[in-house]
Amino acid sequence: MTSQLPRSDAGLATALRISVSRLARRLRAERLAGGLPELSDTQLAALAALEKHGMMTPGELAEHEKVQPPSITRVIAALEERGLVMRAPHETDRRQVMLTATESGKALVHQSRKLRDAWLARQLRELSQEERAKLRAAAPVLEKLSQS
Repeated sequence: MTSQLPRSDAGLATALRISVSRLARRLRAERLAGGLPELSDTQLAALAALEKHGMMTPGELAEHEKVQPPSITRVIAALEERGLVMRAPHETDRRQVMLTATESGKALVHQSRKLRDAWLARQLRELSQEERAKLRAAAPVLEKLSQS
Protein backbone atom coordinates (compact mmCIF):
# COMPACT_ATOMS: atom_id res chain seq x y z
CA MET A 1 0.00 0.00 0.00
CA THR A 2 1.54 3.28 -1.11
CA SER A 3 0.24 6.50 0.36
CA GLN A 4 1.58 10.00 0.20
CA LEU A 5 2.57 11.63 3.48
CA PRO A 6 0.62 14.76 4.42
CA ARG A 7 2.75 17.86 3.94
CA SER A 8 0.90 20.22 6.26
CA ASP A 9 -0.65 20.05 9.71
CA ALA A 10 -4.06 20.43 8.08
CA GLY A 11 -3.31 17.52 5.77
CA LEU A 12 -2.11 15.44 8.72
CA ALA A 13 -5.28 16.30 10.64
CA THR A 14 -7.43 15.16 7.71
CA ALA A 15 -5.46 11.94 7.21
CA LEU A 16 -5.60 11.10 10.93
CA ARG A 17 -9.32 11.87 11.18
CA ILE A 18 -10.12 9.61 8.26
CA SER A 19 -7.86 6.77 9.39
CA VAL A 20 -8.92 6.86 13.04
CA SER A 21 -12.60 7.02 12.05
CA ARG A 22 -12.24 4.03 9.73
CA LEU A 23 -10.36 2.06 12.37
CA ALA A 24 -12.99 2.88 15.00
CA ARG A 25 -15.75 1.84 12.60
CA ARG A 26 -13.93 -1.44 11.87
CA LEU A 27 -13.48 -2.18 15.57
CA ARG A 28 -17.16 -1.40 16.21
CA ALA A 29 -18.15 -3.78 13.41
CA GLU A 30 -15.96 -6.49 14.91
CA ARG A 31 -17.68 -6.05 18.27
CA LEU A 32 -21.10 -6.35 16.67
CA ALA A 33 -20.06 -9.31 14.53
CA GLY A 34 -19.07 -11.07 17.75
CA GLY A 35 -22.71 -11.13 18.78
CA LEU A 36 -22.38 -8.67 21.63
CA PRO A 37 -25.32 -6.43 22.54
CA GLU A 38 -25.41 -3.25 20.51
CA LEU A 39 -24.17 -0.34 22.59
CA SER A 40 -23.16 3.08 21.38
CA ASP A 41 -19.48 3.93 21.60
CA THR A 42 -20.29 6.36 24.42
CA GLN A 43 -22.19 3.70 26.35
CA LEU A 44 -19.38 1.17 25.97
CA ALA A 45 -16.75 3.76 26.94
CA ALA A 46 -18.70 4.72 30.07
CA LEU A 47 -19.18 1.06 31.01
CA ALA A 48 -15.46 0.39 30.44
CA ALA A 49 -14.56 3.37 32.65
CA LEU A 50 -16.69 1.97 35.45
CA GLU A 51 -15.20 -1.47 34.97
CA LYS A 52 -11.68 -0.03 35.15
CA HIS A 53 -12.10 2.56 37.91
CA GLY A 54 -14.79 0.98 40.06
CA MET A 55 -17.33 3.26 41.69
CA MET A 56 -17.84 6.74 40.27
CA THR A 57 -20.44 9.43 40.64
CA PRO A 58 -22.30 10.46 37.49
CA GLY A 59 -20.36 13.74 37.54
CA GLU A 60 -17.03 11.95 37.74
CA LEU A 61 -18.04 9.66 34.91
CA ALA A 62 -19.15 12.62 32.76
CA GLU A 63 -15.85 14.38 33.42
CA HIS A 64 -13.84 11.24 32.69
CA GLU A 65 -15.68 10.67 29.40
CA LYS A 66 -15.59 14.36 28.44
CA VAL A 67 -19.36 14.61 28.01
CA GLN A 68 -21.98 16.89 29.49
CA PRO A 69 -23.97 15.72 32.55
CA PRO A 70 -27.29 15.45 30.64
CA SER A 71 -25.59 13.15 28.12
CA ILE A 72 -24.12 10.89 30.79
CA THR A 73 -27.52 10.73 32.48
CA ARG A 74 -28.99 9.21 29.29
CA VAL A 75 -26.04 6.84 28.96
CA ILE A 76 -26.39 5.68 32.58
CA ALA A 77 -30.14 5.15 32.16
CA ALA A 78 -29.59 2.99 29.06
CA LEU A 79 -26.88 0.93 30.76
CA GLU A 80 -28.95 0.54 33.92
CA GLU A 81 -31.98 -0.56 31.89
CA ARG A 82 -29.87 -3.36 30.38
CA GLY A 83 -28.60 -4.45 33.78
CA LEU A 84 -25.03 -3.41 33.02
CA VAL A 85 -24.73 -0.66 35.65
CA MET A 86 -26.20 -0.27 39.11
CA ARG A 87 -26.60 2.67 41.44
CA ALA A 88 -25.83 2.75 45.16
CA PRO A 89 -26.18 5.53 47.71
CA HIS A 90 -23.10 7.69 48.23
CA GLU A 91 -21.49 6.99 51.60
CA THR A 92 -21.31 10.61 52.74
CA ASP A 93 -23.46 12.70 50.38
CA ARG A 94 -27.14 11.80 50.21
CA ARG A 95 -27.58 13.92 47.09
CA GLN A 96 -25.15 11.72 45.15
CA VAL A 97 -25.23 8.17 43.88
CA MET A 98 -22.34 5.88 43.09
CA LEU A 99 -22.29 3.89 39.88
CA THR A 100 -20.68 0.50 39.39
CA ALA A 101 -20.58 -1.97 36.54
CA THR A 102 -22.54 -5.14 37.26
CA GLU A 103 -20.97 -8.56 36.68
CA SER A 104 -22.81 -8.66 33.33
CA GLY A 105 -21.42 -5.24 32.47
CA LYS A 106 -17.88 -6.28 33.37
CA ALA A 107 -18.21 -9.47 31.31
CA LEU A 108 -19.44 -7.47 28.33
CA VAL A 109 -16.46 -5.09 28.55
CA HIS A 110 -14.02 -8.00 28.77
CA GLN A 111 -15.58 -9.84 25.83
CA SER A 112 -15.68 -6.68 23.73
CA ARG A 113 -12.00 -6.00 24.44
CA LYS A 114 -11.10 -9.60 23.64
CA LEU A 115 -12.88 -9.50 20.26
CA ARG A 116 -11.43 -6.16 19.21
CA ASP A 117 -7.92 -6.94 20.45
CA ALA A 118 -7.93 -10.26 18.58
CA TRP A 119 -9.02 -8.57 15.35
CA LEU A 120 -6.43 -5.83 15.72
CA ALA A 121 -3.68 -8.35 16.53
CA ARG A 122 -4.51 -10.21 13.30
CA GLN A 123 -4.29 -6.96 11.36
CA LEU A 124 -0.97 -6.03 12.97
CA ARG A 125 0.53 -9.36 11.88
CA GLU A 126 -0.02 -8.20 8.28
CA LEU A 127 2.29 -5.22 8.82
CA SER A 128 6.05 -5.19 8.51
CA GLN A 129 8.26 -4.92 11.59
CA GLU A 130 9.05 -1.35 10.56
CA GLU A 131 5.36 -0.45 10.33
CA ARG A 132 4.66 -2.00 13.75
CA ALA A 133 7.62 -0.05 15.21
CA LYS A 134 6.14 3.18 13.85
CA LEU A 135 2.80 2.34 15.46
CA ARG A 136 4.51 1.60 18.80
CA ALA A 137 6.18 5.01 18.63
CA ALA A 138 2.92 6.73 17.64
CA ALA A 139 0.73 5.06 20.30
CA PRO A 140 1.68 7.47 23.14
CA VAL A 141 1.11 10.44 20.84
CA LEU A 142 -2.31 9.15 19.83
CA GLU A 143 -3.14 8.58 23.50
CA LYS A 144 -2.11 12.17 24.28
CA LEU A 145 -4.35 13.44 21.49
CA SER A 146 -7.25 11.35 22.75
CA GLN A 147 -6.92 12.83 26.25
CA SER A 148 -6.77 16.48 25.18
